[in-house]
Amino acid sequence: MPVNSFRHRLLGLPVLVLLIAATGCSSSDDSPSVAVPSPDAKAAELCRNLDKVLPATVDGLGREDPEPGSALTAGWGNPLIILRCGVARPPKMTDPKVAEGGDRDAVAGGVNGVDWLMEKEDGGGYRFTCANREAYVEVTVPEGRDSSSVLIDLAPAVKKAIPEGIAL
Repeated sequence: MPVNSFRHRLLGLPVLVLLIAATGCSSSDDSPSVAVPSPDAKAAELCRNLDKVLPATVDGLGREDPEPGSALTAGWGNPLIILRCGVARPPKMTDPKVAEGGDRDAVAGGVNGVDWLMEKEDGGGYRFTCANREAYVEVTVPEGRDSSSVLIDLAPAVKKAIPEGIAL
């Protein structure tokens, strides 16, 4: 009898190791983690409305939302194009050097009726933050993606859900 119980303990050890390994590789670990903004109630409502009208594809890529799941964040493709709604106003948005075109890392412009501040990221991609809307929407486009296609695809949803105005 002692031999059998020893055999069961040895058999149980590989099963336990396998369960621990499988748990560590769950599908939720495959999704990138993104900080969820914490806007005021008005901006949060606008962002929830935006989430309802976002396109299923952006730049030809299917929607793959980041973790944790939230109506304030969305993603497409791999590496992810990430949208965060309800972010704080970027400091460069009020920088006079940007408005005058004197800042090489930040440029203001518009795409299909939506104004954006474009900032170059350290990793080679770009971060766009919409301007002149009642909530700030940030879109991060990884290096190698066509930023103009991304903004063209997102413009109708932003125009429909986020009214023109000044976010606080």
